[in-house]
Amino acid sequence: MNENLFTSFIAPTILGLPAAVLIILFPPLLIPTSKYLINNRLITTQQWLIKLTSKQMMTMHNTKGRTWSLMLVSLIIFIATTNLLGLLPHSFTPTTQLSMNLAMAIPLWAGAVIMGFRSKIKNALAHFLPQGTPTPLIPMLVIIETISLLIQPMALAVRLTANITAGHLLMHLIGSATLAMSTINLPSTLIIFTILILLTILEIAVALIQAYVFTLLVSLYLHDNT
Repeated sequence: MNENLFTSFIAPTILGLPAAVLIILFPPLLIPTSKYLINNRLITTQQWLIKLTSKQMMTMHNTKGRTWSLMLVSLIIFIATTNLLGLLPHSFTPTTQLSMNLAMAIPLWAGAVIMGFRSKIKNALAHFLPQGTPTPLIPMLVIIETISLLIQPMALAVRLTANITAGHLLMHLIGSATLAMSTINLPSTLIIFTILILLTILEIAVALIQAYVFTLLVSLYLHDNT
């Protein structure tokens, strides 16, 4: 069991070629679209959820920040569908890879910071030195604030990677325990299986919550710089 614990986190290959790109491109194909004037219930519910999410994230933004609405909505849909597909048996979850999460976090964070330095450079620089700071502490505070700014994309990526990876490992361990106990003690197996079902429901919620948290934090970084 320990030898195969991290097998599901290895990037799959097809004929020796990495298949992660195809897996990343697959979730958008699951989003239904309509060519008719009157939508069905599924598309109507989907549009309602998108409007609700975008309204909640874009309320605090000004006109310049709201230009990012399409990107942020696309981001939350992509992360949510990728996380949910990763809960299927024998599937690969790209968001368990720190490199991919960094590839999402760094450009979005950098774009927000660059926009802040271009539009209101005085306010952006003011974040490095809080008002009323004693003179001897100025160099230290500037260094601390600079480090805290540079660590933001790493915190975004690590948070998403750790939460998704921990959930998958826990499901794998409990599933292996259920399979091992099935031939030893049936009542214990039923109890562990019930725990596995509850954990699966929890992981579905975590998959959606982490997508929302990642996008919300990017939205907050954008709000601080616009």
